[in-house]
Amino acid sequence: MEYNKIDIKSGIQLHKIQTDKFKTNLIAVMLTTKLEKESVTKNALIPAILRRGTAKLNTQEEINKKLEEMYGASFDCGLDKTGDNQVLKFYIETVNDEFLPQCAENMLKTSLESIFEIVFNPYLENNCFKKEYVQQEKENLKQIIEGKIDNKARYALDRCIEEMYKNEPYGLYKYGYIEDLNSIDEKNLYEHYIDLINKCKIDILVSGILGQKIEDIIKNNENIKKLNERNPEYIMPEITSKNSEQENIIQESMEVNQGKLIIGLDLNLDNEDLRYDAIIYNSILGGSANSKLFQNVREKASLAYTASSSYYRFKNNLFINCGIEIGNYDKALEIIKQQIEDMKKGDFTDEEVENAKQGIIAAIKSIDDEQDTEVMYFFSQELSKNKLGIEEYMERVNKINKQNVIDIANKVSVNTIYFLKN
Repeated sequence: MEYNKIDIKSGIQLHKIQTDKFKTNLIAVMLTTKLEKESVTKNALIPAILRRGTAKLNTQEEINKKLEEMYGASFDCGLDKTGDNQVLKFYIETVNDEFLPQCAENMLKTSLESIFEIVFNPYLENNCFKKEYVQQEKENLKQIIEGKIDNKARYALDRCIEEMYKNEPYGLYKYGYIEDLNSIDEKNLYEHYIDLINKCKIDILVSGILGQKIEDIIKNNENIKKLNERNPEYIMPEITSKNSEQENIIQESMEVNQGKLIIGLDLNLDNEDLRYDAIIYNSILGGSANSKLFQNVREKASLAYTASSSYYRFKNNLFINCGIEIGNYDKALEIIKQQIEDMKKGDFTDEEVENAKQGIIAAIKSIDDEQDTEVMYFFSQELSKNKLGIEEYMERVNKINKQNVIDIANKVSVNTIYFLKN
């Protein structure tokens, strides 16, 4: 596997991932923009609108027919929240040219043209989006937003983040807000789309068996040619001093059979490289089946159906996630906090550190086993201040020792305790 990054225009970059492990090419177009209350709902609508039709293929049915003609190519799109950014994602996967008849068209070129057509050349009526498409997708988005309470574990995590980052960009819900939908129409949504396309960071990631001409194909594409150079409006994550002096406790009631306990932790890091130490800390605390949370809260005390933790490196937060009997709240919280304190005291072994390292390294080695995982790894590196290749990543993890993990543990503080009960 070989990775190269090429500037297409200012603010528009090509990421070439040359690999012969797959019979397919995967192309991703990522539009990255700042998370803002006034635009978050409009941005959430745009991928759904763009997939409905292009200037050349006016309907979703026509797009699907074109994909079938491309030997059963697949297209998908979505939305992410990465740090203080909202990312609009578009993917197309097609058979690599080496596995097609020699008389077939250049499938890589056709695939690039197709995804650029969808993202940058939408179907318009009266110089704006089609009214019917906008109305239908507004209703679909409303159902998504209303349905966020259906997954109680995800809802509890979102609410904890919302409380921790109240009145800050990261506290925004990535799909936006129902109260903002009424003011959106086909005209102002199209105007917002044009503004987004002119200002956002654009990354084109291509994985597969790639020829040398891919850069020329992209630069000569008519939809790429019409894009202006830009100083993209997005937020590069920064290390900030975070040390919570007081715990924020939130309890909410809903019809639930199982309590959802989320504990948001701040990490007071002063060095970008410490994020790799934090990955090992998280693995020992709650990121694996042998973790302290799993063993002590779930297995020994039998207080939780689930007990785990996740590290959000773009915001320097850890989130502990437990599904518990509602009456076990106080006892579960006590044991969870004890695990956090035990980590600060170094109450874990060198063997646990080594096991965590090996687990992380095994996961890193598997990055290039799946094309979409590989593409997302390099995109996440693009949004990181310190960029590491896969080999460098493993080397950095290998250097971590027990004292490094203790140092991280003593930079952890509880910010918010959120409990969803009945």
